[in-house]
Amino acid sequence: MLRQKIKYLWGEFRALKVSLSMKFIIGVAFVLTITMGISLYYISKKHEELIMEQLHTQAKALFKQIILTRRWIADHGGIFIWAPGKKPNPYLSEPEIIDIKGRKYLKQSPAMVTKELAEYAKREGSFWFHITSLRLVNPENAPDDFERRALIAFEEGRLKELSTVQKINGSYFYRYIAPLYVEEPCLQCHGRQGYHIGDVRGAISIAVPMDRAKSMIKAERRGMVMASFLTISILMLVLYIMMKELVLRPVKHLNLSIEEFSRGKRVQASVIRTGDELEDLSRAFVEMSKALTEYHIGLQEKIRIATRDLEEANKRLAELNQRKSDFIAKISHELRTPLTSIKGAMEYLSARFSKGIKSEKDLEEMSSFLDVIKNNADRLIKMVNTTLDLERIESGLVEMHISRVNISNLIKEVVTGFHGVVEEKGIIFKIIGNADTKVLADEDMIRQVLINLISNAIKVSPQGAEIEISIGHNDTDVIVSIKDQGPGIPPDEREKIFEKFYTRGIKDGTGLGLAICKGIIDAHNGKIEVSENPEGRGSVFTFYLSRVKE
Repeated sequence: MLRQKIKYLWGEFRALKVSLSMKFIIGVAFVLTITMGISLYYISKKHEELIMEQLHTQAKALFKQIILTRRWIADHGGIFIWAPGKKPNPYLSEPEIIDIKGRKYLKQSPAMVTKELAEYAKREGSFWFHITSLRLVNPENAPDDFERRALIAFEEGRLKELSTVQKINGSYFYRYIAPLYVEEPCLQCHGRQGYHIGDVRGAISIAVPMDRAKSMIKAERRGMVMASFLTISILMLVLYIMMKELVLRPVKHLNLSIEEFSRGKRVQASVIRTGDELEDLSRAFVEMSKALTEYHIGLQEKIRIATRDLEEANKRLAELNQRKSDFIAKISHELRTPLTSIKGAMEYLSARFSKGIKSEKDLEEMSSFLDVIKNNADRLIKMVNTTLDLERIESGLVEMHISRVNISNLIKEVVTGFHGVVEEKGIIFKIIGNADTKVLADEDMIRQVLINLISNAIKVSPQGAEIEISIGHNDTDVIVSIKDQGPGIPPDEREKIFEKFYTRGIKDGTGLGLAICKGIIDAHNGKIEVSENPEGRGSVFTFYLSRVKE
């Protein structure tokens, strides 16, 4: 979806009716703005992360400093301070001492010192911290929500420290809190509360003001935005000047030359010397203008040649039209013969029926004329069907089912189908070749080819003749040859033998059988040919099909 949107916007931008320089400047400014914006966002985020890391380090350092102070006090059993008017802590052993001058010194525990230091820090305003616990001794140390969540997590062992940014009284603070663990000196005061070494006694939270840090971040962002705007503006100005001088001026000169040339003016265009792609474009235009001029000069000659080619094409069309007319004439002639016989027989029968049937001889004679009608009708139907089949094969409309076909088994099957005919004429079949030879072909179509070729061989062979069918192969093809002992085919007729309606004087033939054979073999990307029988009289019909290599 995003890619389609960008593609649409790019198309709209390209279609704007503004100058090339403005499109270029707007496009570059847009890309620079987006790129600079992403970069500034990334830099700003990194800068903010760096400041937050510094605040975290500062808060953590303050926490460690407080811990060291508390540990020093605890290791020394507390400290005594002179605090006139202040009451001693009732929870401490030996809460006060009096020197020889009668001055009282109050004992301070680590927690009490931490609390007073916190009050000092809060008055200074640079930062403040708070000691707190879930098991309070002093109610003033009660935790807030942030501290309570942290203390619970510390006691459950889920966290070792916690930090966040909070807005307090209109100002932002970076808050950091870490646990206070019970150590051996702590047991002097807290042992009776049931604590053991390593327990979480409480926590100290540090609050560092962030107002100055946020001001620095905002100031840094403003500075980067201003610097980016200034950079983009200067870059756009430089690009516009360079675009105008290096691109627009040469393009304008080239455009003027093209306009003059398009209006038919013969201009002596010169190459614009810029030393870059515009010079290549200018040179290409100069060469193109010269080529077009030469083209116009030689246009009449080309028109003459085109006219001659058109006349030749018309001549070829006329030849094709003549061939179509010849085909119609041939098929009309072939259809006329059986139709004439049928018409004559029907006229004769009509005349005899009008006179009446008077004897058995009349019935026999009329029956013979009915046989004439039937035979010619069968021939007519066969001729039409065969012609339609041939046209479908030649036009590629026949659906072929290519498979691996054992050509030897197929030949034996076809030969078996002629058993009755060959017995009557005493013809002998001789099949030579590998019994396992296979071809890639449509089995039904190749069966039709074999039936037509073997049927023709039987027709032209004399009584008691031998028909030899041989199966051979080379690296790519299977070669099937059918030799007969008929009268043979003269060399000048061998090219015509596969044409439609060519019968060589066979009265009951349609002249389409061999044409169908050629159409089927051509559809298999094969080849069929006829030659003289080298063993004597007769012909050899040979066809080639793609071989299956085992």
